[in-house]
Amino acid sequence: MDPVPPAHPLRRAPIQQRSADRLARILDACAELLDETGYENLSTRAVAVRARVPIGSVYRFFGNKRAMAYALAERNLDRYAEGITARLAALPDAHWRPVVDAVLDEYLAMKRTVPGFALVDFGVPPPPSSEAADPADPNDLVAGRLTELLCLHLGRTPDPVLRRTVLVAVEATDALVQLAFRTAPSGDPDIIDEIRAMMHAYLARVLD
Repeated sequence: MDPVPPAHPLRRAPIQQRSADRLARILDACAELLDETGYENLSTRAVAVRARVPIGSVYRFFGNKRAMAYALAERNLDRYAEGITARLAALPDAHWRPVVDAVLDEYLAMKRTVPGFALVDFGVPPPPSSEAADPADPNDLVAGRLTELLCLHLGRTPDPVLRRTVLVAVEATDALVQLAFRTAPSGDPDIIDEIRAMMHAYLARVLD
């Protein structure tokens, strides 16, 4: 059983570009193998083979596969925030509903196209038969990042009520998006329309 990783999953951060490129290949290989084998059958050795690096290179960065999956989740969250920021750059800052649409659309785009995202989006599946808690709740991390992005774009000051409301919206949206993708491989469009309407109605309480 893999122990819960530390707050930062990397044993050491890459300093040179060559090391950064190697780390990226390892995470890319991890994502591909998640789609092919699932998390339980994922192994550091298989990742090393797919990434074309020595097994020692994997262990140079990660103590086990769980830490590697956490690093992938962190990368996914960073790329999600970057994608939202790019979408928001084309939007006026006077209306919040297009901002909420951009948040949902970027998540759906990643769900449909990013390798490994179905199993490791912004968090890692809990280890079986383990009582250990993860170092951070993925949806809480997402809600924090989204609150910052919303406030930055709309010129608002973050507050506990908005932060809590965004967290509830993230939790509800997460569950409903899973339903949409269980119903159809690319996400049932009718359920996605319902998700969008739910987000607009619920967030209007604090954003109108």
